[in-house]
Amino acid sequence: MRNLSFIFKRGVFLASIAAVGTAGPLSNRVKAQEDQDDGAVARVVARLEPEVRRAMLDGNIPSITLALSNREGEMWSGAWGLSNVWAGTPASTETVYLIGSTFKAQSTVALLQQMEQGKFSLDDRVSDYLPHLEIRGEKPDTPVRFRHLLTHTSGMPVDFGPHLVWGETSPLMLDEYLRDSLRVETPPLAGVVYSNMAYSLVAHFVQEFSGERYKDYVRENVWSPLGMLDTEFDLPPEMEERLAIPYVQDEATGRNVATQRLKANVWPAGIVYGTIHDQASWVSFNLGDGMAAGQRILEPSSIEAMQTLQFPETAGEPMGGGWGYERPGYGLTWWITTRDEDTYFAHSGSVPGYTAFVMGNRARGHGVALLTNGNRAHPHLVRLSNLAMDLMAEELRDR
Repeated sequence: MRNLSFIFKRGVFLASIAAVGTAGPLSNRVKAQEDQDDGAVARVVARLEPEVRRAMLDGNIPSITLALSNREGEMWSGAWGLSNVWAGTPASTETVYLIGSTFKAQSTVALLQQMEQGKFSLDDRVSDYLPHLEIRGEKPDTPVRFRHLLTHTSGMPVDFGPHLVWGETSPLMLDEYLRDSLRVETPPLAGVVYSNMAYSLVAHFVQEFSGERYKDYVRENVWSPLGMLDTEFDLPPEMEERLAIPYVQDEATGRNVATQRLKANVWPAGIVYGTIHDQASWVSFNLGDGMAAGQRILEPSSIEAMQTLQFPETAGEPMGGGWGYERPGYGLTWWITTRDEDTYFAHSGSVPGYTAFVMGNRARGHGVALLTNGNRAHPHLVRLSNLAMDLMAEELRDR
């Protein structure tokens, strides 16, 4: 009922040694270090796997895929359970799930790339860049700024606008949705209100600043450089056939039943699909300095800003699923918290029938990603993520 894959990244240094045929004491030391690393990861997995199975039982989760990452990439990935309960299809690490709002930070990378090109500054007024759109309810003395959009402090509402994938209605075009709906309900910084609307506006700005269609820009400038070739807004047939069925619990029986797949007016906020391998690559990128495969994706300062608490006065409430240690709050999109002077970043994602979670510690260089076809599984994924991070800190502390 499970498919496990073991992937150990050996890095450019070892590859260069192999290329020149070195077989002396230095290569022996490198091989010994690899064996130690592989053994440490195996110990993490051995201690983590029983807790994955427990989470599936406690949360009534049909399947889970999980990956452990370091700065070099994916260290290990595994899959448990069924992607299609009716057909008895085992989940694998190639199974496709909705990644939900874990995508929001990927969209943030696209926007910050525009900032680094001088198109705007984080503390600029958003309305100054909206010649054809109006933020209804905005007051001149309390303008919405870009930093507010990326910290859920803009005063914009949650919003969603669901449509059935196989239904008779379709999501509005992005600009049409924003013309009809863009508004604030409170002044900026009046509180934290999680806003999908704000990230739909982020997509608009990426499109306007770059001069490219938003989907094309993200594919070419975020996903492709990171090797995330199994992440998509619109599923091609070869990904569709690997898609996990979404499940919710029947209120009368408590059993999992298949549920409808959804589109949404706010699709740039997280109606995105991917695999655990791609999520592992995404986590790995955020453990580094903004480089991927020798290409500069973001400046180190932008990576640092994403993982730095932006408005301490709004921090303190636990994030989704109870995540957070000391005063959790928002960096630029990422959830940020600290424990024993270590900083952690994380984000969840969910629509009915799917729950995702990613988490990392950049200082230690370790991270974890999970994808499921379970409904509202956040507390279980938070617990597993915290455990995985603690086990990696223990087993890999000298690596």
